[in-house]
Amino acid sequence: MSRYEKLHAWRECHELALAVYGATKKFPADERYGLTSQTRRAAFSAAVNIVEGAARRSKREFRRFLDISLSSLSEVGYALRFAHEAGFLADADWSALSDR
Repeated sequence: MSRYEKLHAWRECHELALAVYGATKKFPADERYGLTSQTRRAAFSAAVNIVEGAARRSKREFRRFLDISLSSLSEVGYALRFAHEAGFLADADWSALSDR
């Protein structure tokens, strides 16, 4: 098992990224290169920055990547809020993703 796989934060981000990919499949086709892509990239970025940070040799560098991951999570949160308020994300999906 890799170092990052032991981290609760990575597991949560990984599950969020999978859930975001599933939920964004329902977005309008004309959002494929806009909101869908942006939301997916931000969700993936949150998890992948933890992976990259865990591979760094110093705690300082690891913390920097965790900070980047938090920024990506903020981006995901806003993108999902926007999608919900724009009518692209159903109430049940919004609720489930918000809980994550």
